[in-house]
Amino acid sequence: MAKTIFLVDDSLTVLMSLKGRLSVAGFNVETANDGVQAIIKLREGLKPDLIITDINTPEMNGIEFLQQARDLPNCRRVPILMLTGLDMTREKHDEVRRIGATGWLVKPISDVDLLDMIDLVLPS
Repeated sequence: MAKTIFLVDDSLTVLMSLKGRLSVAGFNVETANDGVQAIIKLREGLKPDLIITDINTPEMNGIEFLQQARDLPNCRRVPILMLTGLDMTREKHDEVRRIGATGWLVKPISDVDLLDMIDLVLPS
């Protein structure tokens, strides 16, 4: 049974690119355009095996989404990776880790790096 990855990003280009890459790799992929939409989907019963969220999204940023997602029973143990730009400071890395991020991916990310990170955080 294929694992489900939930992508949260306000960029349609990023969502479509990642969705295509992950679908080809054999994953089921669900998407949301921002943290508010993502929380609604999770509250409605979506149970992803992994969440990848951009740190900068409108309505609710990735950090706020991370905090709310970690409060949901179906997301307490789900790995959550944060998509970041190269300008993310060490302090911000420490903050997202403290809040509950499993790790982060720096954009742009290669297919190899993306799949390696997923293999690292997503139990078989």
